[in-house]
Amino acid sequence: MKGKGRRWNVAGQMPLVSLIVLCAATALLTNRFLSPFNLTNILVQSSIMAVIAMGMTFVIVGGGFDLSVGSTAALSGCVASMVMLEAGIAAGVVAGVITGAAVGLANGLVIAFLNVNPFITTLGTMVLVRGVVFLITGGAPVSGEVGLPGEFIAFGSERLLGIHYLVWIPAVLLAVLSFVMHATPYGRRIYATGGSREAAYLSGVPVRQVIASTYVWCGALAGVAGVMLAARLQSGQPTAGEFYELTAIAAVVLGGASLQGGEGTLYKSVIGVFIMIVLGNALNLLNVDSYWQRVAVGAVIIAAAAAERLRSRGSR
Repeated sequence: MKGKGRRWNVAGQMPLVSLIVLCAATALLTNRFLSPFNLTNILVQSSIMAVIAMGMTFVIVGGGFDLSVGSTAALSGCVASMVMLEAGIAAGVVAGVITGAAVGLANGLVIAFLNVNPFITTLGTMVLVRGVVFLITGGAPVSGEVGLPGEFIAFGSERLLGIHYLVWIPAVLLAVLSFVMHATPYGRRIYATGGSREAAYLSGVPVRQVIASTYVWCGALAGVAGVMLAARLQSGQPTAGEFYELTAIAAVVLGGASLQGGEGTLYKSVIGVFIMIVLGNALNLLNVDSYWQRVAVGAVIIAAAAAERLRSRGSR
């Protein structure tokens, strides 16, 4: 029994081990990897995707997934920028997050109460929301005649205690949301619902409400990411967030979550994000052709899904 426990612990840390091996291999292949500039770039790039991946973790643990997070982030960033130009930074940030939560609520209601397949629902939402973004912006970046407020732009580029403001956001969210997921009755209901909806229902869990709420979390966090992206790009970009949904799903699966639901942790999903970002960074530093980079990332996504499938079969 003790041996089994040790093997389980090692298996549970495979995402972290994989990240360490990837970083070590890249550092050996190029001395630019460990430069302060490059490491800072990795942290900032990972910060936005980490927020989206945390939202995706709520949905996947609850037994679903969301293909609309990239479009939602773009819509939230553009709405935040438009409101910000008229009513100030605080109003813009709140508007962006509420926009994301509203998209998530719409997804959740359709999936949980109308029993529409999550793939079809969120695929439709992805296309619909992206169309709305182009309609309200005319396809042009949202920055106003004189640009977004200086304080907001500074938030996307300046630092606190030597660390970019954008990096602090996922760090704080990870601490708060990990408590929600792992130390509250609500979090246990999400795991129960993802593990077996019928068993959760018979145990008194309001399954439909729980499922809908996970999509609200996912949408709201995509909204936060959209606001962060607008700060970094200094404008609301209607084309932003493309392929974010695939990267987020792959990161969550690389972090050990099961696409069948009921299994996954937020901090391992964040590790999965770092794996994806470091891989892309390594390919850039090694001057790998951008087309081959797409091939490599696609292969990682397929490998992650295949590994998750094999893992779920082995646990039966």
